[in-house]
Amino acid sequence: MSELTGLTIFLFVLSALLVLMACIKADRVRSWRESLNPSGPALPDAAFVVGRVVLVAMAVACVVVGVQGLAVQDNGEWSDDELTSAVEGATRALNGSFTYGDPLEADAPADFDGEYARKVEQEVVEHGGGDAPQLGVNAASVGPAVSDEAQYRITAHGADTAFCMDVKRTHAGYVETVAPGLSGDAAAVKLPKYTFTVSSGAGDC
Repeated sequence: MSELTGLTIFLFVLSALLVLMACIKADRVRSWRESLNPSGPALPDAAFVVGRVVLVAMAVACVVVGVQGLAVQDNGEWSDDELTSAVEGATRALNGSFTYGDPLEADAPADFDGEYARKVEQEVVEHGGGDAPQLGVNAASVGPAVSDEAQYRITAHGADTAFCMDVKRTHAGYVETVAPGLSGDAAAVKLPKYTFTVSSGAGDC
């Protein structure tokens, strides 16, 4: 249990105690006070009215702050349903996507540990929906290092469920383009094109 959750529970319990105090009858309070200080002046009814108003107002304030604390916690943590929906959306967005490589290094391995891992995290966050946090997603590359295949263990702060995403990069040929500032045959540049096949499922890789 987080500190924010503990504080919220404390505020709700305190508000309930304050309401109970406000419900205590005036005669009982007078009797208890006379037993402690028999010579003390009697309390007027107006003092009890003011006391009850103050206690109820304090209870309402505790409830309001507690509800706000729950809202802050919900906005800062992922739920299992939010992460499930976000991973499914990210998988659909990444599956079939493509990128271009360096024309001088067509056989260079993909940067699965760096650039693509950040892309996975970004896609998950973007598909989290309006109520999901904008941070807290981690896509950790797992398994052996392979130049054109990778697996990611996807987790999020607050969610108990983990997901495994499989990514395969395929060299899909070349795309011819024109280099800026050049003309003629020298301007023709062939960029290697790579497509990605992406799938995911609940559980560890």
